[in-house]
Amino acid sequence: MDELGHWATGRLLSAAARLVEHEWNTHLAQWDLNHASLAVLHVLLGGPLTQRELAGAVQVEDQTMSRTVERLERSGYIERRRDEADRRRVVVSLTPTGRATGVRAGDVEVAEGYFHGAVEDVPALREALAGLIRHLSQQRWPAAVPGRPGADPETGAPAGAPERAGTADANVG
Repeated sequence: MDELGHWATGRLLSAAARLVEHEWNTHLAQWDLNHASLAVLHVLLGGPLTQRELAGAVQVEDQTMSRTVERLERSGYIERRRDEADRRRVVVSLTPTGRATGVRAGDVEVAEGYFHGAVEDVPALREALAGLIRHLSQQRWPAAVPGRPGADPETGAPAGAPERAGTADANVG
C-alpha cells in the first residue's frame, strides 16, 4: 500500500478536489471564469435571482457572492437590476453572452473527461459524491434554495456544477 492508502478519506477527497479544480479552472480560463463563477452562471440559467438567493443556491457566504457577482458583471456575463415588483430588491440575471458562455464553458463532456483513465466506475463515484454532498450540505446550509432549476432539489446546490462552488475565487472552505 502506498502513502495515499494511509490518508484519511477527507484528505484524499480534498487533494483530489484541488487537482480537479485546477484542471477545471484551466479549462474555464479561456472565458475568464473559474469554477465559482461558472456555478453562478449555471444557477442563473434557471432564471434571475437576488444575490442572497444566489449565495444560498451556490452555498457560499453573501460577501463571497458579492465578489463573484462583481467579477461576472465586469466581464459582461450578468447584469443587476432593481426588481420591478419590489424596488428594494436587486435581481441578478444573465446577459445573452453570459447565457451562451455558461452553456459552452459548463460542457459536461469536458468535465467528465478529467476522469477518463483515472476512475473505473464514474457513475458510482458520482453517486457516492452526490450522497456525501447532500448529507453535508443539509447540515451546513439548511436554508439553501431548494427546487431551483439546475439545483439539487434537497440542498439547492448546483447540479452538475463543479463541486464546492465558490472556493477558488472566494476563499470558502
